[in-house]
Amino acid sequence: MEQFLNEAKKGSRVLNTLSGREKNRILREMAEAMRANTMTLIEANAIDMANGKENNLSSALMDRLLLDENRIDAMAVAVEEIAALKEPTGRVLDGWVTEDGLKIEKVSIPIGVIGIIYESRPNVTSDTAALCFKSSNVCVLKGGKEAENSNQAIAKVLQAVLEKNNLPKELISLLPDSSREGVAKLIKMDKYVDLIIPRGGEALIRYVSENATVSVVKHDKGLCHTYIDKDADQEKAVKIAINAKVQRPGVCNAMETLLVDKAVAAEVLPKLKEGFDAAGTDLRGCGATQDIINVTNATDEDYDTEYLANILSIKVVDGVNEAIEHIVRFGSGHSEAIITENITTAEEFLNNIDAAALYVNASTRFTDGGAFGFGAEVGISTNKLHARGPMGIEGLTTYKFKIYGSGQTR
Repeated sequence: MEQFLNEAKKGSRVLNTLSGREKNRILREMAEAMRANTMTLIEANAIDMANGKENNLSSALMDRLLLDENRIDAMAVAVEEIAALKEPTGRVLDGWVTEDGLKIEKVSIPIGVIGIIYESRPNVTSDTAALCFKSSNVCVLKGGKEAENSNQAIAKVLQAVLEKNNLPKELISLLPDSSREGVAKLIKMDKYVDLIIPRGGEALIRYVSENATVSVVKHDKGLCHTYIDKDADQEKAVKIAINAKVQRPGVCNAMETLLVDKAVAAEVLPKLKEGFDAAGTDLRGCGATQDIINVTNATDEDYDTEYLANILSIKVVDGVNEAIEHIVRFGSGHSEAIITENITTAEEFLNNIDAAALYVNASTRFTDGGAFGFGAEVGISTNKLHARGPMGIEGLTTYKFKIYGSGQTR
């Protein structure tokens, strides 16, 4: 492990010598290489899909795991979009001259070696590798065992492009020891690794946060809410709520709990039930919800659960204040939405909830690097420090000060 990470650390110095133009050319070559190796990637993914079926993975996890021609092309497009972004490192962020005549520049730089631990989705391998390469960071990737064959195939394609350009393959590499013990070692290697980014289940995030000596930016669970206010446009509200839950239930920005103002509950809940029934959603609700529509009972455990499946908890609340109280109690700081035409109520909601992304009259499904215009993301950070929300290339940089003098002493 130490020898492997030492090679990765050396690679970061090589990466710093590349110009933005060179990095962009290589990224475009990576995108084309993925397209050229589509069948190889699909064949590797088929092994993972067969293993997933044998191991009774949930439908949501199987959907995350699947690679087909369209998804591989989308992965390639994401890499091309990352290549097209402005160069994130070497930029002068600020500059001034002090009273002593020192010229100071605040300049963006890469973080260094970044370990990324993630589950299920093979596209994370190419997305995070491209983001790290663009921002001149070396990445050490640890994907979930359920996607092991897919991840290895993607990494080989990307590494082949590096070697073709006379660059060390260690710039993009999979953790050689993917066991729990391997992860335990990685997160304590602060001599070589500058940042750990865990994204996945609650147990993984907790384990890494509690045991790492390397700095951690958490990408925690998405227990997202949508609140339908008494002043909502109900047609808009139904459309947004259904999209937030059913468009892709197995992702972290999907809605898990729907809150409805009691002033409009009797009117809007039957419309919502009709839409959710058509989508096959398993609905659970509080007593007030059950008085209006036929759903099973929702408990506090339901309100505290990230389902990552086509299951939705519903609660009728007494206005925006109770909605805020519920979200403060159960929310994970990811994404929250209010549907209302009342700007005062909207601002009260925005100002009183602490989350990475807050929406007015839009679906929480937009919390995504691509949707935000970042090209892709390493994940959705629920941290408050360093990076928050969709973590793109800007979140993969830090800065240093360059000070120019002319003989000054103090």
